[in-house]
Amino acid sequence: MALSNSHPNILLIMADQLAAPALPIYGHPVVKTPAINKFAKSAAIFKNAYCNFPICAPSRYSMLTGMLPHKINAFDNASELPASIPTIAHYLTLAGYDTSLVGKMHFVGPDQLHGFEHRPVTDIYPADFAWVPDWNGGPRNAPTGISMRAVTEAGPCERSLQLDYDEEVDYFANQVIYDLARRPEEKPFFMVASFTHPHSPFTAPQEYWDLYRHEEIDLPKVKEIPFKDLDVHSQWLYYSHSRDRFNITEEHIRNARHAYYAMISYVDDKIGKILDTLKKMKLDENTVIIFTGDHGEMMGERGMWFKQTFFEWSSRVPLMISTPEMRKNNQQKIISEVVSLVDLFPTILDLAGEKLIALATTLDGESLVPLITGQAKDWKNIAISEYSDMGVCAPCRMVRKDQFKYIYTHGHPSQLFDLEVDPIEMVNLSGNTKFASIEEELKRLVLKDWNPDELESKILQSQAARKVINSAAKKSKLYPNWSFESDRNDKKRYVRGSGDQEGTVAVKGRARFPFVASTNPDNPPKEI
Repeated sequence: MALSNSHPNILLIMADQLAAPALPIYGHPVVKTPAINKFAKSAAIFKNAYCNFPICAPSRYSMLTGMLPHKINAFDNASELPASIPTIAHYLTLAGYDTSLVGKMHFVGPDQLHGFEHRPVTDIYPADFAWVPDWNGGPRNAPTGISMRAVTEAGPCERSLQLDYDEEVDYFANQVIYDLARRPEEKPFFMVASFTHPHSPFTAPQEYWDLYRHEEIDLPKVKEIPFKDLDVHSQWLYYSHSRDRFNITEEHIRNARHAYYAMISYVDDKIGKILDTLKKMKLDENTVIIFTGDHGEMMGERGMWFKQTFFEWSSRVPLMISTPEMRKNNQQKIISEVVSLVDLFPTILDLAGEKLIALATTLDGESLVPLITGQAKDWKNIAISEYSDMGVCAPCRMVRKDQFKYIYTHGHPSQLFDLEVDPIEMVNLSGNTKFASIEEELKRLVLKDWNPDELESKILQSQAARKVINSAAKKSKLYPNWSFESDRNDKKRYVRGSGDQEGTVAVKGRARFPFVASTNPDNPPKEI
């Protein structure tokens, strides 16, 4: 398979918190995604793609810069992406591309463009240091207020903050395509369309909820694991998510999964509309289309929810790449090699046909083009993911190599799984003498260029410094608002940080209609 055009347009579509196992193309029997299914018929489908950090901002930073999170100090959702680090948008601008970002990217700091020339939509979450975690506060630290309230209040709704946001992304993504098609100049484009669905809270429009019969909603394959049997990382998240403060019933689980599936169908509709518009404008004839997510969602597996862990539902993401040649020949390719989102930076440069990779000397990923064209030799088959945000109290890292996954929690026992024979990750092989050489090799890979003692000290210093800045911001009415604003009412409509609004829960609660009162009034969490 050849890639004929050396300067194709590149369209990157992202969904937030979309677990690969939740899609029918990855084997899910219930979820309905006709647009993604149609797209996948002429695409390279990466069956084992991982995020490099199972939470929003660091995952996206790593993808955009081509570097692993710790190298750019992307420790958490309140980490600043320095303006001094070039992104894929900078390199493509050098190559003559028109660059647009439509939707969520969760940039923190005063630079809200990072090389993108056009950004017609605001961001949905804070751009300041409001969400800095506090490891000294123990595992309950959760500056965003994440809790099981999102599960107990799951269900259909008429409107929500997230629906407001993705309706804007939908409108402007299609409008940008119309504008690109009408340009007089011949110039390739790089466009990112990034939706916030199916990120929690678990609420969906009635029409998408009604796509599913409630009795057909499947329950998790792995039931809740008793607290005493959990690994330390999972025990930390148990407290961070306030699971001990809520009684989660089977109906809560089924409601949340029902809503999550409906949210996936909702964003699938949006993706289909963008692809249809691209085709109507005849831009698909010279556009490489990439579809992915920034991380997954545990969806009740093992009794766990949201992300922040390295188990498959949280860390494995959908990744599909379709070239004009593949669509012309109706060609699908299934790729089983292990890859990660950090590989997208060199892949996009490779697809753009520019010799720019040599300038990016610190890249941690490799181009996926040889895998797509069938010309890959000696592929590493390795993916690395890191976690150091709220909920944990020490640096954590995962390496997937071939069929094995090794999870390292600094100062605590490790985990080793053989995903080929144990895809639901129930048999911890760490310490098993039969796998001693494999465990030793994977631990070596985890610790390569990553010193957990030094990193722990660096993270604690960073948390303390940013908390000082955030505290000052709360006291000062003159403190600058870094959030990118495309409309003067954006800061009133979406979640902002220090001193801008009354808080995350109030914003989300006000934005949802009809509002669902907390099911835990005696101990209400900070947000839904």
